[in-house]
Amino acid sequence: MKRGDGADVRGGGAGVNLPALRSHNAALVLDLLRTAGEAGISRIELAEGTGLTPQAVSKIVGRLREEGLAAEAGRRASTGGKPRTVLRLLPAAGHAVGLHLDRDELTAVLLDLSGARVATRTSPLDLGAGADAVLAGAAGEVRELIDGAGGRGGPRVLGVGVAMPGPLDHATGVPHRVTGFPEWDGYPLRDELAARLRLPVVLDKDTNAAALGLALRGPGDSFAYLHLGTGLGAGLVLGGELYRGARTGAGEFGHQVVQLDGPRCGCGNRGCVEALCLAAVARGDIAGAARVLGVGAANLVELLDIDRVVLGGRVVDAAEGEFVRGVGAVLAARSRVPVTTAGGGGRTVAEGAAQLVLAPVFGRARAAFAANEGE
Repeated sequence: MKRGDGADVRGGGAGVNLPALRSHNAALVLDLLRTAGEAGISRIELAEGTGLTPQAVSKIVGRLREEGLAAEAGRRASTGGKPRTVLRLLPAAGHAVGLHLDRDELTAVLLDLSGARVATRTSPLDLGAGADAVLAGAAGEVRELIDGAGGRGGPRVLGVGVAMPGPLDHATGVPHRVTGFPEWDGYPLRDELAARLRLPVVLDKDTNAAALGLALRGPGDSFAYLHLGTGLGAGLVLGGELYRGARTGAGEFGHQVVQLDGPRCGCGNRGCVEALCLAAVARGDIAGAARVLGVGAANLVELLDIDRVVLGGRVVDAAEGEFVRGVGAVLAARSRVPVTTAGGGGRTVAEGAAQLVLAPVFGRARAAFAANEGE
């Protein structure tokens, strides 16, 4: 995966001011420290892995240690000369909040710098209750999440990533006509929530956030994440990078028409994959829902020539085996790509939302904001 332009977290608010996080070279060093884990990594290995000079690495490591982001982790025997001092990332030195605003439920997670989940909160949500009411509730849940994490002085929070149904414009942080909730059209969600929390905020579609989180853990291939919950959408990763399209509208997978005279969908069309899937689920026909989802998945695979399909969302989570078998059977007959589930226990989207904040810290800004280059 290509590395990006450093720790650029979009949105307003105060946030945590760590100078080292604004350096592209520091991001490269941090990424290698994170990858090394508890075992740590030496300065020589950091120089080799980043292409920086040993002197530059030493200066960066010095700043990271001063700011509490890294520490020595002992010594390791070298092939010649004195033993090498190894360094490790201090995961608790920074955190990110991931917030999933679903149509009927809110999930909030707190991740440390390693991506490990520190805390989780869930609560009922009515996305149609009005923007002010939704944001007031969301801000309260985020504060409770952060306060509940405890620790002396509380966790250092770098920002909040928010994921919700689309369509929306992640570059401006503004939802468009969210399917079933047109009142969100044009509302400055990112900036309003940032003002309430006094933290940087990033907004993206739920499927994009989940796909980003999966991509950062994956082999850098091309895949589609298909999310079936209260709606149906897709997150697309092409060549290891999240793909949003020129107008950030890619991935409206659920609204491809596969039955011209089919049932009316919430988007206004007839015979959308989403409407057919949800109708099958409502009548208890999981096998039928899986077949319909498989047809849509096969169309996507044949169109984009992707390597695999990943399934997620609460409907899939409740019947993983049936969906993997049903979607897999359709794909096996048409395209022969593997089908897996995302897992995550319902936290896949929220954890991906937190990665919208963390990815740029580790030089993965291109992965998180590929459609924003030039801003």
